[in-house]
Amino acid sequence: KFVKVAKTPETWRTGSLNDSVTRSVFKNAGAGIEYNELPAWDAFDRHVLRFYGYFKEAVVETNLENHRVRKVTIFYYLEDDTSQIIEPKQDNSGIPQGQLIRRHRFPATGGGYMKPQDFQVGTVMQIYGRNIMITDCDAFTREYYEQAGMAQGPPEPTEQDPFQETRQAMKATEAVQPRTYEKIYREVMLGGGHINADMQQFLEKDKKVLRFYCVMDDVSTPQFERRPFTIMFFLADDQLEIREQYPLNCGRDNFPIFFRKGKMPIGAYRVEGPQAQPRKKSDYVHGHDFRVGMNVTLLGNYSFFVYDADEFTRKYFLEELGEELDVRQDVQLPERAVPRAKTPPYTGYGSWDDSMASVTHLIPKQPKKDFLKLFRHEGKVLRFKAKFASPKPEDTERIFVISFYLQDDTLAIHEPPQRNLGIVTGRFLEKGIHMNQLTGQLFQPNDLLPGNFVKVYNNEFYIMDMDEYSQKVFEDPDQLMKKFDLEAVLQKLRESLRQQYPLVRDIFRRFDTDHDGVLCIQEFQQALEKFGFQLGPEDVLKIMRRFDTRSDGQVSYNEFCDNLLDSDYTTEMMPMKAPLQEHHDQAYAERAMLKSAERAETTQVRKAVKEMGDVLYKKQNFVMRVLKEMKHVTHEDLVSAEQIQSALEQVGHPFHIEDVQRVILYIQPEADLSACDYRDLFKSIVTSFHDISASR
Repeated sequence: KFVKVAKTPETWRTGSLNDSVTRSVFKNAGAGIEYNELPAWDAFDRHVLRFYGYFKEAVVETNLENHRVRKVTIFYYLEDDTSQIIEPKQDNSGIPQGQLIRRHRFPATGGGYMKPQDFQVGTVMQIYGRNIMITDCDAFTREYYEQAGMAQGPPEPTEQDPFQETRQAMKATEAVQPRTYEKIYREVMLGGGHINADMQQFLEKDKKVLRFYCVMDDVSTPQFERRPFTIMFFLADDQLEIREQYPLNCGRDNFPIFFRKGKMPIGAYRVEGPQAQPRKKSDYVHGHDFRVGMNVTLLGNYSFFVYDADEFTRKYFLEELGEELDVRQDVQLPERAVPRAKTPPYTGYGSWDDSMASVTHLIPKQPKKDFLKLFRHEGKVLRFKAKFASPKPEDTERIFVISFYLQDDTLAIHEPPQRNLGIVTGRFLEKGIHMNQLTGQLFQPNDLLPGNFVKVYNNEFYIMDMDEYSQKVFEDPDQLMKKFDLEAVLQKLRESLRQQYPLVRDIFRRFDTDHDGVLCIQEFQQALEKFGFQLGPEDVLKIMRRFDTRSDGQVSYNEFCDNLLDSDYTTEMMPMKAPLQEHHDQAYAERAMLKSAERAETTQVRKAVKEMGDVLYKKQNFVMRVLKEMKHVTHEDLVSAEQIQSALEQVGHPFHIEDVQRVILYIQPEADLSACDYRDLFKSIVTSFHDISASR
C-alpha cells in the first residue's frame, strides 16, 4: 500500500559562494514533482485517529437502574487500517475494564473493512453486535479530516445513567438548613450548643508530644542489664507509648514497641469484659505525673527511672504548669573490665617482641618493626658513664660506657681501656634488647639517668654521668642535631624529584596525597623526608618559600613546575636561580599553617559528606527509615544537629557530631545548627551525591 505525500520544500542555502557544478546541474531535476509515493507504514507511522464514545449495557440484577453507560476510546491506526477499542479503567467499578476489542481490521456492515470515512462524530458504529455512539475526537483527528475534505461534526454530549446521577448527587449534598451565626447564638442562649471537648483538645495540641527518657534495671538476665526506654505522652488524645532504645550489638530482637500507643490504666494492667464499668479519666496515666529523677511503676510490675526529658517537654512544663524540671541525671553504667591474663615475665632469651608473639597469638607471627621510629631516631645514641654498684676490690677502678640506641631500644655496654688495669677491656655486653632486673621491664632512657641503679645479667651498675649530646636529647627529644646546607638540599631535592618520573605531572601527584592541587607544609615536609632530609620546621618553610613564588602559604602546580624545570629559552648565557633566603619569615609561617588547616578541614568536610552520602544514597529505602526515626525523635520540622546524629545512630550508622555539623554547613551554608530542616537536608545530600563523591 502506497500513499502520496507532498514533497518537502528544498531549503538549500548557497550563501555568498556560487553553486557547485553538481548542484547547478541537478538542482532542477525534480522541479516538476509535487508528490512522493511512500509506503503507508512509513508515511503514517505513529499516526493514530482517536474517537471517544459510549455504549449502553442492560442491568437486570437491581431495581435501582435498568442500564449502564460505558465510555470507550476508539483508536484507528492509519499505517495498516487496524482499529482497537479501549475502555478507561475506573476505581472500584466492579467491571472488568481495559482492552474491550483487540487491535485488528474491523469488518464493515456492508462487507469489507472499515475505512477512516466510516468514523464520524454523531453517528452510531456497529461492531460485533454493539452500537457505539461516537461523541468526539481529538485535535489531531479533526485536523486530519479537514485536510482530507471530510470535516467532523461538533462534539455530542455523553448520556448519563442513573448510577452516575446518584454519584453526582451524593457529592453535591448540602445541609437542609445552613448553620449560621444567628443559629449558633440561639442554641447557646437556650442552653444548647454542641461543644466537642475532645475535638478542641485535638485541634489545640495536635503533634505535641511529651517525651521522657528513662531506664529499667533488668535483673532477670544472668548479667545485670540497664535497658533504655522512651516514654511518649500524646497531648492530643492523652495516649501513651513506650519505646525501647536498643543499643548496638545488644543481642535483642529489634521490636522497639514495648507498649503500643493507647491509654494506660494506673496500676496492674487487666483485660476487662464488655460488662465492666468504663474507667474515669483520672484512672489513666497522664503525662503531667512524670518528673525527672522519679521512679515510676507502670503496668503493675515494671519500674522505670526517669532521668531526662527533651527540650519541648521542659518548655511545656515551665510555660503551662509553671514548674521547671530537674537537670539530666547520669545513669550510664561504667564499662565492664574485660579480664586479661597476666603477661608472663620476660625470660631474657630472644627479643621481647618475639616472646610476646607467642603470648598474643596462637601461631606466632613475625613482629612488625616501627619504621617511623627507625626513621625519626636513626643514628641517635645516648651514652652514659657507669661503674659497679658493689664492686670487688679489683673492680673498683673499672669504668663502663652504656650506649642506648633510640631507633630500636637496644642497649650495649663497653669498657674503655685503662692503663695498668690488669683486665682485658672492650665489649662487656653485646648490643640487644635487654631487661632491667630491678624494674622487671625492658630498658628505657629514663632508667639510665645519672644517679639511678640498673641491673643486667646480675651485674648492678651505678649511673655516674652522661655526655652533652644525651643532655640535649633529654631537654628536647625532637631537636635535630644535624645541620644542613639548605642551598645544597634544594639542589639535591630538584635532582631527586626529576628522577622520580619522566613527567612533572606525575611527580606532583606523587606528593599531593590529598589530591587538592596544591602542596601544603606537611606534604612538602614528607617529600623532604622521603629523600632523607630531616629538617626542622623553620628550614622546611625556607625551602618551601623558595617554591612558593606567590607567598600564599602553599605550592601550586605551576609554581612547582617553574622551580623544578629549567626555562625554555634564556636571554643570558648561563642564568642562575635566585639564591635561597636564609632568614625566617614569621608571617609566611602563619600563612602556611593557616592554609594547611584549611586543607585539612576541607578534607574532613569531603569525607563526612561522602560517608553520609554513601549511607543515604546507596542503600535502598534508607532515607525513609531515617525520616521515620526522625519522627520518633521529635515532632517538629526543624531539628538540631544532635538530634540528626541521634537518629542516624539509632538506625545503625553512628556519626561524630562534628561530621554532622560539617555536612549541614556544606549542604546548607546559611542553615542554623540548632534549627535545621532535616527533610531538605537529606534530599540535598542525595541530589548532590555524585558532585562530591568523585575521586579527583
